[in-house]
Amino acid sequence: MALQERITFDQTAAEARRDAARTAQMTAATSFAAEQQIARHLGGQFDGTVAHFGFWVPELLDHRVPDGDIFLEVLAPLQPLDLTTSHQEVTFERVLLPVVRLDAHCFSAVVGMQAGTRERVGDFYALAWRDADGAMHRVLDPLAASLPFGAMAPAELYDVAAMQAGRGDAGYFAERAGTSDTPSKFGPVSNILQIHVPTATAGGTLASLTRHYQRLAERVDRDLPMEPADQLFLGYDAVQLLPVEPTTVYETGPDFWEETASDDHIDVTLRRPDTTNWGYDVVISGMATVNPVLLETGRPDELVDLAAVLHGFPHRPKRLILDVVFGHADNQGLRALNGHFFAGPNMYGQNLDYQNPSVRAILLEMQRRKVDFGADGVRVDGAQDFKYWDSAAHRLVHDDEYLQSMADTVQQVAGTRYRPWFIFEDGRPWPEADWELSSSYRSVIETQRDDDVFQWGPLTFAHNTPFLYTFWLSKFWRIREMVENGSNWISGTSNHDTLRRGTQVNPKLNINTRLGSTEMDILDKAYDNPAVSMLTYAALPGVPMDFLNAMARVSWGFIRNQDDRYGVKVVAEEAISLKWQVDEYSYSIPSNFRRLKAFGFETRVELERFLEFLPALVEVTDYDLEDIVRLLNATDPALAAQPFDVQKLKQIARAWMDDMHEYCNVGNSLSGLDADQVGFSLRLREFRRARPWLTGNYGAGDHFDYVRPIDGRTLFAAQRTGPGGEQVYVVAHMEGNATADIDPLTLAVPGIGGTGWKLALSTPNIGSEYQGGPLVMKDSMAVLYTRQV
Repeated sequence: MALQERITFDQTAAEARRDAARTAQMTAATSFAAEQQIARHLGGQFDGTVAHFGFWVPELLDHRVPDGDIFLEVLAPLQPLDLTTSHQEVTFERVLLPVVRLDAHCFSAVVGMQAGTRERVGDFYALAWRDADGAMHRVLDPLAASLPFGAMAPAELYDVAAMQAGRGDAGYFAERAGTSDTPSKFGPVSNILQIHVPTATAGGTLASLTRHYQRLAERVDRDLPMEPADQLFLGYDAVQLLPVEPTTVYETGPDFWEETASDDHIDVTLRRPDTTNWGYDVVISGMATVNPVLLETGRPDELVDLAAVLHGFPHRPKRLILDVVFGHADNQGLRALNGHFFAGPNMYGQNLDYQNPSVRAILLEMQRRKVDFGADGVRVDGAQDFKYWDSAAHRLVHDDEYLQSMADTVQQVAGTRYRPWFIFEDGRPWPEADWELSSSYRSVIETQRDDDVFQWGPLTFAHNTPFLYTFWLSKFWRIREMVENGSNWISGTSNHDTLRRGTQVNPKLNINTRLGSTEMDILDKAYDNPAVSMLTYAALPGVPMDFLNAMARVSWGFIRNQDDRYGVKVVAEEAISLKWQVDEYSYSIPSNFRRLKAFGFETRVELERFLEFLPALVEVTDYDLEDIVRLLNATDPALAAQPFDVQKLKQIARAWMDDMHEYCNVGNSLSGLDADQVGFSLRLREFRRARPWLTGNYGAGDHFDYVRPIDGRTLFAAQRTGPGGEQVYVVAHMEGNATADIDPLTLAVPGIGGTGWKLALSTPNIGSEYQGGPLVMKDSMAVLYTRQV
């Protein structure tokens, strides 16, 4: 049946949505409260019979567009769509239906539209308007439930109710339901594994990650032996995904949806989204759904499936934490959203206008819908960036009320109403010059109403480099803060930010060469360090977090291949990471860096020489690509890949990003994992999970300090006593000279006197034969004792 015959405009339903919006505007306590009610009805929503649509379009008021020139555009493919193919040419039927309008809001309702499900692709839609010259324009849905071709394309109507009804973890949520009208409150976990979906498995999708956890769950349930590649993922109470929202698209194309339109149909070239990105380059539009790049099937159900598998993990369910980015938008957001969403440029792209009641309400509604995929917790990226201009005070002010609104948002999944656990990354006054000295890392903790709100702690925030000599002693004042006030901090030194910062350190600085004989070895052992793990898991308060790429000792960096204008500059900034993450052997593997090799960089030496020139030329030419090309072509002896032109230079930059993305895949490292180190880390995680009291701050009888005299080393000693009388004692050699032959139990540490101590764990570099007594402690060695008092 033709689309024109299949669908009809439901004026009564559309007017009911408009009238509800008018009632909200007239009766709500504040304009923000009214917009919150209206936002619940924005986007495309399917109730089983009627498809409802709502748009906030103040730009149509700006353009003085009359009601008769505004339409709901419905698109239906004439041929079946296959969301798993890379390229297809499809003709869509196109029908324009009426809308009803209330100031900056437009509503429509349609009977007969096909909603997408796990098994089928639905009809597509957008808002359309006609200008005075008769040209048509399109407004995309920022609250879409499904965006198979990204945030810059029409949305798919999706049956969210069917997706939720089919989830496999309804029992998990039922067990956590509240006993009254008050929503349940989900609290902290014992530890977290941070995962970048595209590099976590060879498949690089949510479905691939789900299958991996299904396999692990089956093996755990059957009590089967675990290889190091399995142990890497075990022992964690929660999985935190780097952002899974739609990100930027290719700056100069091709777009994933490119069309030629006529009155009743459009011919569309469709490309499967295939960008690479670390997740944080969001355009805000589409935040309520899942990045199609991460979807093997093109169906958002994949995120629900992952939540269900984690929640059903045997013996101890795992929680899902989503990382959300509402503190900024990439400049491409200006293409996806109307200008009223933004408050001006910043270092990342655009500030968002949190003081606009409609924007504020829509952002919170995006968050609510996203977390309803089944998340137990939310990590808020860059909370210090949520600011607005106080015109009376003539300064930017942190919008802590908005952060509180984020934490107050109530979710509903499988009939259970709850409020998730919240983690805020907030280093204010960052980016002020003195932020490393003056940040308390407690600004949000101290202003939020809930006592279980967490922040990233000082060893977790971005700029930590634990492979520089004196790092640990110079950070001792921060560690003291963690000991005294760290119960609500995320702890640990390995995450997506710190590992990337480590790859940008000049190797000529005062590097701790005791960590390894090569830069790669040093970097790996700095961010997957047994003594640091012992400190984090057995001695410090808070909730430890590990980054999968660091624990797998695989590479990581600033990964995004969408840039055209600044792509070469970004690669110049990342060039130093070659020294830290790629050696001659790794580069020589045929499957590695195949695109760069095709350009002529057949050896690492050739690529390194090019990357030595590039950053210097970017600086001296003030990033003039024509001048950079001219100077590169003038080098003597000639560089590999000569001659260069601007387009070729951009292509090389793209090749670097694509090759590094493949090189950073965790699957590349699994066969070479150190079984002793991986097994030790798992036992340490299990030790922490069995002692939840370690999350709390130190008590009056506990002790943490460095051993004196220093004698060219940093040796930490920690003693803690739990509520049941168990004592934990840790000695960790963080850096510097080896000790003399010492017995850790004879050190002058308050509270360790007496007998009963038993060795619970020692780092693999000590050796399995050590069962206690004197030993020579060297860099990265640590011992852990327990006793009952």
